[in-house]
Amino acid sequence: MAKRLLVIATALATASCSTLQAFETRDFSAEGTLPTAPVAWSAGSGDAGAELARDWVASMQDERLTALIDAAFAGNPTLAQSLARFHGAQAAARVDGARYMPQLDASASYQRSQPNVGSGSNSYGLGLSASWESDLWGALRDNARASGLNADAAAEDLRAAQLSIAGLVAKGWFSLIEARLQTELAERDVATRQSSLDLTERRFARGLVRSSDVRTARSALSSSEAALASRQRAEAASARSLETLLGRYPSASLAPEADFPAFDELGGLGSPVDLLTRRPDVRAAEDRLDAAGLQSQAAAKALIPSLSLRGSSGTGGLDVADMFDLDTLVSSLTASLVAPIFDGGSLIAQRDQVYANAEGLVASYVATVLTAWQEAENAIHGDAILAQRVENLREAYEEAAAAEDLVIREYARGVSTIFELLTAQSRRISAESQYISARRERATNRVDLYLALAGDFSAAQSADPAAQTGE
Repeated sequence: MAKRLLVIATALATASCSTLQAFETRDFSAEGTLPTAPVAWSAGSGDAGAELARDWVASMQDERLTALIDAAFAGNPTLAQSLARFHGAQAAARVDGARYMPQLDASASYQRSQPNVGSGSNSYGLGLSASWESDLWGALRDNARASGLNADAAAEDLRAAQLSIAGLVAKGWFSLIEARLQTELAERDVATRQSSLDLTERRFARGLVRSSDVRTARSALSSSEAALASRQRAEAASARSLETLLGRYPSASLAPEADFPAFDELGGLGSPVDLLTRRPDVRAAEDRLDAAGLQSQAAAKALIPSLSLRGSSGTGGLDVADMFDLDTLVSSLTASLVAPIFDGGSLIAQRDQVYANAEGLVASYVATVLTAWQEAENAIHGDAILAQRVENLREAYEEAAAAEDLVIREYARGVSTIFELLTAQSRRISAESQYISARRERATNRVDLYLALAGDFSAAQSADPAAQTGE
C-alpha cells in the first residue's frame, strides 16, 4: 500500500508539472551585447599573438621589490580579507552540495511523569531518523552548481586581489624611490645655493657686487631649505604608505637603495579577446553570471511540487534496558508531496527577484569587460608616450645642467648677474625634478599595463588560490 501511494504521488507531481510553463534559460549574451573587439590593440605595438611575459615582477630585476611583494602577500590585511571570503564561498558551496545527501539523526530520550495521585513512572527511548528530498527536477543540483560557480568567482576575486596588492606594492616602491631621489636632489640644491651664497659674499667683500645680491642669494638658500623639508616629509609619507601595505607598523624606516628599472619595448600583448580569458575580474563576472542563470532555474523550479522521504526507527519502554530491546522496535516510512498553492505570491516574487539579479549581472559583466579594455588601451598608449617624455626631459635636464655650469663660471668672472645664476640653477633643478617624476610615472604605467593585461608573476605565495589555502 505504501509503495502504491508513493507511485501515485509521483504521478500526480509529474502531471502537475506538465501544466506549468517550462522555464527557459535566458540568453544573457543577447542582452547588453559586447562591442566587437579588434584583432589587435588599437593603441598598441608589438606582436599581438605573442605570449605575455610570465613574470613581470622578475622583469623589474629588483630583488627588494620581489621581497616586498612576498612580504605583502604574508601580511596585507586586505588580502587576508579576500582569502577569508574565498574560504566562506567554498564552505557555502559545500553546504549546498550536502543537500543532495540524506540526513541521518540519532536521538535518546528520557521522560518522567508524575500524576497527582500515586507514584510516577519513567520512560526511555532511543531513535534513529533519516530524511531525503528527491531532486526530481534538478533544483538542488542547480543551486549546488551555482554555489560552486560562486566559489570559483571568489577564487578569481582572490587572484585579482593578489594582482592588485602586487601592483600597489610595486607602485609604492617606485613612489618611494622617486621621493628618495627628489630628497637627494633637494639636498644637492641646498648645497648649490650655499655655494652660490659663499661666492656672492666673497665677491661682496671685494666690492664686486651689491648687498642686494647677498640678500637674494640668502633668500634662494632659505627657499631651497624649505623645499628640502617638504621633500623629506613626502619621502617619510611614501615609506609609511608602503609599510602599511606590507602590514607593518608605519615607522618610515623603509629606505630604498635602488633606481628605477630599465624597460624594454613592449611585446606579447595578446589581443583584446585574449584578455577576457586572463583577467580575473572578467572571469569572476562570467562565473557569477552563470551562477545567476542556474539560480534563476532553481527559483522557477520552486513552483513545482517537491517529493521527500522520511523514515524513523525507535525503541523504548519503562526501563533503560528497553532502549536496546529489539522487540520494542517501531519503524515508519513517510513519503510526502508538497505543492505550493497559495503563498501570497512569495515564490513568484522570489523568482522575479533572481531574474532581475541575473539581468543586472549581465550589465555588470559588460561594464567589467569594457573597463578591462579601457585600462589596457590606456596603459599601452601611455607606454610609448611616457617613454618619449622621459627622453625629452632627460635632454632638457642635461642641457639645463650644462647651462648652469656655464653661468656659474660667468658669474664667478663677473659676466653674469646673480639673477641669471639663480635662474639657471632653478631651471636645472626643475628639469631634473621633472625627469625623476617622469621616470616614476613610466614605471607606474608599466605596472598598470601588466595589471591590465593580467600578467603573471612568481611571488613566494603563488597566485593559485590553492597555495593560499594549503590545499
